[in-house]
Amino acid sequence: MKIPLLLLLGLFSARQASAAATGIIAPGATLQKLAGDYSFTEGPACDAQGNVFFTDQPNNRIIEWNVTGKLSTYKQPCGRSNGLCFDQHGNLWACADEKNELWKIDPSGKITVVVKTYEGRLLNGPNDVWLQPGGGLYITDPYYKRDYWKRGPKELPECVYHLSADGKALMRVIDDLKQPNGIIGTPDGKTLYVADIGGQETYSYAIQPDGSVKDKQRFCRLGSDGMTIDNEGNVYLTGHGVTVFNSSGKEIEHINVAEPWTANVCFGGKDRHTLFITASKSIYGLQMRVRGVGSQ
Repeated sequence: MKIPLLLLLGLFSARQASAAATGIIAPGATLQKLAGDYSFTEGPACDAQGNVFFTDQPNNRIIEWNVTGKLSTYKQPCGRSNGLCFDQHGNLWACADEKNELWKIDPSGKITVVVKTYEGRLLNGPNDVWLQPGGGLYITDPYYKRDYWKRGPKELPECVYHLSADGKALMRVIDDLKQPNGIIGTPDGKTLYVADIGGQETYSYAIQPDGSVKDKQRFCRLGSDGMTIDNEGNVYLTGHGVTVFNSSGKEIEHINVAEPWTANVCFGGKDRHTLFITASKSIYGLQMRVRGVGSQ
């Protein structure tokens, strides 16, 4: 049977699109379950050596996966930490949800509470954090009422804050989202992505020299719990599996994960070519052609 030329062109275009969609994953790579039996995994972050730290939030502990594949408890208790990131000095920044604080944990394990209030009022519960080039941090502060809190009602709107590089000035930079959650920025420090999981949309912003942001643009019509970015500018969103968008906001890949919820994601390993996915009671790894960049 003769196939019409337009149909052939359509089939060819579909194959091209399929090939493009899978181009970020290493050839032949499949998703690997690295560990399970946790209560709820969150907040993966990679240190300078490629080791990945993540939280088992209900069990109040931070787990370390080192580059040899060994898993160990790094810190317990850990303030019910959620999102994590490392700075250039090897400090681990942790969104310590137990008392609505932002912690800095130095390489020796010493904890410093850096942020706990804004203008004298308690934060809702820092959820995720991204370190910009130069040392400033962006913090999402949605409100998820916890049964372990010993505090009164919500005191602040759900916002995104910027903490100056010296840790002294906390500034509210975004206050018009329903429930800001996942956050990541480009390694050049020019663009910030924030996921409004309550509004089911993700936005991009132009970062200003003082840490403020402007030029809000809808990036995609999908919210996210956690986020990361690769060296080609693709942005990874979580929730149901991992959905990847190019820098123009076009979906290019979806990674299925056989878990009820995918909370967060980062690149790690010695070469930063492994995508680590915290999903419900487990952590997964997927070998990628692309690699991670900047603060993950």
